[in-house]
Order: sequence, then C-alpha cells, then structure tokens
Amino acid sequence: MARAIIQVPARAKRGDILELRALIGHVMETGFRRTESGALVPRDIIRQLVCTYNGIEVFRADFHPAIAANPLISFTTVATESGKMEFRWTGDNDFSATESAPITVE
Repeated sequence: MARAIIQVPARAKRGDILELRALIGHVMETGFRRTESGALVPRDIIRQLVCTYNGIEVFRADFHPAIAANPLISFTTVATESGKMEFRWTGDNDFSATESAPITVE
C-alpha cells in the first residue's frame, strides 16, 4: 500500500491563493529495466493525480514512465468556500489511493 501525504492549509480567507502539496510513495517502475536474468521488470506507474475542491476538479496531472519514484506535486488554487480537498491517484495494476483534508474559509 502506498503512503500519501498531503498539505492543505486548515484555514484561509476567501480569495487567498492556496499552495497545495501532495506526495505519494510509489516505486514508479518504467517497464524498461531488466532483471539480472534479462527479463523485463513489469511497468508499474501512477498514471494520474486528480484534486477536487468540494467535488469540483481544480487540478489534474497525467504521469508517464519518466516521472520519478515518490512523486511530489505542488500547485495552487483559490480559496472560495469551506469544504474538502480530495486527492486521488490512479495507476497501473488497479492502483488507487485517496487522501482528503478539510479547509475552513473565512
């Protein structure tokens, strides 16, 4: 199971720019490496991260085999209302991970 860490401010003023960070522990195997016996190591990457703010998509990233292991993503959005930020990663081999955090907007 992958370990995900997210950073979302607990409080903000309406209109503030929020910096959000998401890190997930994952090997991100490209499928191009070979074992000592010459067999290809199967591809196993995270393909996508989607962040929603109260159910509305505010950020999406598509990943490819060149992305590093344990990818860290940082992006911004604008504080509009109190609610929930949800981060969902999906990938190869039915990989899925979700983390969420509340935010209070004053």
